[in-house]
Amino acid sequence: MSQPIQMVDLKSQYYRIKEEIDQALLQAVEDCAYINGPSVQEFREQLCRFNGVSHTITCANGTDALQIAMMGLGFKQGDEVIVPAFTYIATVEVIALLGLIPRFIDVRPDTFELDYEQLASVVNEKTVGIVPVHLFGQCSNMEALLRIAEQYKLKIIEDTAQAIGAEMIFSDGRRSFAGTLGDVGTTSFFPSKNLGCFGDGGALFTNDALLAEKLDMIANHGQRKKYRHEEIGVNSRLDTIQAAILNVKIQYLPQYTEARQDVAARYDQAFSDLDGLEIPFRAKHSTHVFNQYTCKVKHGMRDQLKQFLSEKGVPSMIYYPVPVHLQEAYVSYGYQAGDFPVAEQLCQEVLSFPIHTEMEEQTQEYIIEQVRNFFNK
Repeated sequence: MSQPIQMVDLKSQYYRIKEEIDQALLQAVEDCAYINGPSVQEFREQLCRFNGVSHTITCANGTDALQIAMMGLGFKQGDEVIVPAFTYIATVEVIALLGLIPRFIDVRPDTFELDYEQLASVVNEKTVGIVPVHLFGQCSNMEALLRIAEQYKLKIIEDTAQAIGAEMIFSDGRRSFAGTLGDVGTTSFFPSKNLGCFGDGGALFTNDALLAEKLDMIANHGQRKKYRHEEIGVNSRLDTIQAAILNVKIQYLPQYTEARQDVAARYDQAFSDLDGLEIPFRAKHSTHVFNQYTCKVKHGMRDQLKQFLSEKGVPSMIYYPVPVHLQEAYVSYGYQAGDFPVAEQLCQEVLSFPIHTEMEEQTQEYIIEQVRNFFNK
């Protein structure tokens, strides 16, 4: 290939809308309202309209969004929060930082989502919440989770960092966007996300007006009125410049989703007959927006395939190589190897191939050719 292949081609995406982005940036700089400028409120309103949710609170990043959500819901030290053992560390990190106890649960081998059928077995008198992770761009089964949460009076915080724009499909045909069904939804605008800014950014979603007001206060030092601090808060704000960028990019999010789905469909067609490679499973309860195109590589060949592709100039990524319960920082919670066999097996098998909005068919054909060459050699 004449140009290096990218996992995510942010430069090409920028150049496609460069004029609009540059104009938005210039306006934000000229306004000189760098904190909570007009672009921030505009973006909040755009997100509400896009998701069909009543309230959006912007913040500095997706990790902060999770922490603010748990603070806003009143979780106290020693409370237990159920999380999947197969996820990015941020989901669990904030639980530990707040003095809460992560109660890990295994995931489903097809969708990689928290296994809701195991939930009842870990709920106890200390359990206060569930954090389903809409991993790689597909919703967890919120219909099942909402039913269980109601039964046990648990709060739900949806981690939607990888799935903005994905739709949950209920058994009666109703549809709702990821992040709008639990008590609070959270997301990230990290540059590689489906809706990414040029730095860090995050947001929370809720339909509860009182909770939204509390979350907003917590994100701003716990104050509703300046120098009047009603809650213990944090300093977590989305920069005006980042909001200006996101106001442009959110207009393109449906196109970005379609482009990712097209790339995924071509991969599916090319890889479906390969012995040893399992393409991403499509859940009936969700659409898929493909923040990642993550396959399972069987027969212990994952690392060999990754090395082979690297030698051919094709990048790939392992999300994630170690389950959370076996990370050194979390061994004190008492979990051991073998406790969550599905998560542990996935960490040995998953491999993500390049996928982004600017993927050219010629580039993808080369990637496909190299993957097929490995399995057919």
